[in-house]
Amino acid sequence: MDIFLYSKQNCHLCDEVKASLITLQASYPFTIHVIDVDQNQAYRQYANDVPVVEVGSFILRSPITNHELEAAIAPAYRASINEDRSQQPRIERKNSRMDRLSHWLTRHYLGLINAFLIIFIGLPFLAPVLMKIGLETPAWVIYKVYRTTCHQLAFRSFFLFGEQGYYPKTSANLEGVLTYDEATHLGEANNSEDLLEARDFVGSEKVGYKIALCQRDVAIYLGILLFNFVFILFHRKIRPLPWYLWLLVGLLPLGLDGFSQLFSQPPLSFIPFRESTPYLRVLTGFLFGFTTAWFGIPNVESAMKDSLDIIESKTGQPIVRK
Repeated sequence: MDIFLYSKQNCHLCDEVKASLITLQASYPFTIHVIDVDQNQAYRQYANDVPVVEVGSFILRSPITNHELEAAIAPAYRASINEDRSQQPRIERKNSRMDRLSHWLTRHYLGLINAFLIIFIGLPFLAPVLMKIGLETPAWVIYKVYRTTCHQLAFRSFFLFGEQGYYPKTSANLEGVLTYDEATHLGEANNSEDLLEARDFVGSEKVGYKIALCQRDVAIYLGILLFNFVFILFHRKIRPLPWYLWLLVGLLPLGLDGFSQLFSQPPLSFIPFRESTPYLRVLTGFLFGFTTAWFGIPNVESAMKDSLDIIESKTGQPIVRK
């Protein structure tokens, strides 16, 4: 940045202003051009006003204080810096593998989530298929792995290749269906020993084979997956579900159905006994999964867009391979 000081010989005020400018050079690098108005006829109009300082579009006339000098120099310096940056050619930085990985993840996170969900939901459905064709060992591996995430109680699970798609407990009071104890002759499953049997029972040729996730869990994960597909279909422009609607529509029905069942049965039995039905488990599970994804995925999308902007701002352009 260039600053012009219009001065003349034997001017102590001019010398003071020049000294002040030299001091300000430490904070705002610039070049001082001293012009003697007596020696340069083009600037004779300043002869009676010296010292005069020209900073960009600012003209300061005597008397000039240090505060006035800095007030004129600071914005002019910032403007010159911004102008220099705008004129500089963009230089493409060689991005690290971590940069490219972060960039890729922010752009493809939803595809990764959906791929995981498809595999995670698909394997429990594969287990009864493997049982049906006689590949019991890999089927049991799936059952045992998913047992860490789900209770797998047979009377709260779906079945494939059998007389019915589900076998509820007699206490669910569903008419026209074969109950769990009628189909398996293992009893109503009201004590811990019966519950273990219901957990270990995977089915038979007659009743079919159990899906490795319970009815509610299947509905939850399918609800999440369905919302993700809807979100993509609408070009990821769906706004997040308000938290109070998520609590009211998603969490409350699930809590009422699940906890009322839990607290009504042994060993708790705090309230009158009740057993939920497959319909209620699917409905409440689906509402929870769908609304949870509706509440969370648009917020994740917004955060990912912010991350993408930050990553690309490092070079001023999208990440590229070396």
